[in-house]
Amino acid sequence: MPGMLEKQPTPTNPYSWWLPRHHKSAGFARRLLRTFLTSQPDGERFLDTGELVLGELVTNAVLHAKTAKGRLIFIRFEVRPDALHIEVHDADSKQPSVPRPASEDDETGRGLWLVSQLAAGWGCCPRVGGIGKVMWALIDGGAQ
Repeated sequence: MPGMLEKQPTPTNPYSWWLPRHHKSAGFARRLLRTFLTSQPDGERFLDTGELVLGELVTNAVLHAKTAKGRLIFIRFEVRPDALHIEVHDADSKQPSVPRPASEDDETGRGLWLVSQLAAGWGCCPRVGGIGKVMWALIDGGAQ
C-alpha cells in the first residue's frame, strides 16, 4: 500500500507516522502502536485499549474526512508516566458528531462512543499551524 512501511520502525517516544486515507490504515496503525508499545518499558499495559481506540480514530479519519481527498492522516503516540497519549490528525476541520450508543440494528456509528467509554479523556481541536483537526485520547495505565 502506498505510504506504508516496508520494514518495522525503530520506535521512539513520542512516535509519529503518516498514513494514506485507505481502508487498511487502521490495521496498519494498530500494528505500529503494538511495535511502539512493546519497545517501551511497561508499554504493554496500554496495548488492548490503545489499539481499539486508535483503530476507531483512524477509521473515522478515513471514512469521514471527506473534504480531505488525497490528504494523509498523521498519527502520534506518546507514553507518559501513567498514560498513553494518542493523536490522529486529518485535514478536515469539521468537528465530529457527538458520541452516542448505536442501536442494535446499526452496523456503524459506535466509534466515538467506544472512545468515550474506554479513554480516560478524549477530544478534538483544530490543528495548530495547519488545516484540519486533531482527535486525541488519553489511555490510563489501569484501562486494561
